[in-house]
Amino acid sequence: MTRAVVFDLGAVLFQWQPLQLLQQCVPELAADEERARTLAAQIFESLTPDSDWARFDLGLIAEADLALRIAGRTGVPPASIHRVIDAIPSHLQPQAPTLALLRHLQARGYRLYYLSNMPRPYADHLERCNAFMADFADGIFSCRVGLMKPHAAIFALAERRFGIDPANTLFIDDHADNVAAARRRSWQALQFADAGQCSAEMQALGW
Repeated sequence: MTRAVVFDLGAVLFQWQPLQLLQQCVPELAADEERARTLAAQIFESLTPDSDWARFDLGLIAEADLALRIAGRTGVPPASIHRVIDAIPSHLQPQAPTLALLRHLQARGYRLYYLSNMPRPYADHLERCNAFMADFADGIFSCRVGLMKPHAAIFALAERRFGIDPANTLFIDDHADNVAAARRRSWQALQFADAGQCSAEMQALGW
């Protein structure tokens, strides 16, 4: 069976630097790193399951409802929350070193997939604005299936939909919990820090 590589997207193939994002679009609320870090924890809740942002990732709420929920919970003005939400698509820029790694793996004949926790407006934006997304054999966005990492169900769905063999699949993600979840499904997996580290670890694993 052909070996498969499954990529996370945010903070792997696309930029995701929430502190920088907040300092750029709501500088009055994130004047220094400490305040930006506190605000990021309040807004994104570490992207944990059952949080407001997780419901957005799952496609259960839209931007307007998300902004009201976060504003009500944090006291941050809804207009400021909307600025953050609206700024994210342009923040999600492709990362050239990881894109080069993707091209290298494609040239070597690996089947490439993605498995991403991503809200509907951002998923639509990534597909619309990045032609290379069509190079993936398939991919799953959490918002379109009502499942998200690190829950086992989304990995099981990926196995069925992609037709992959866990033993011949490598999963790349920046979150340790998601990497651990993939390994519990008998996938090979590594935690992404940067493209150089990822490439070195792949070689060490025989990829």
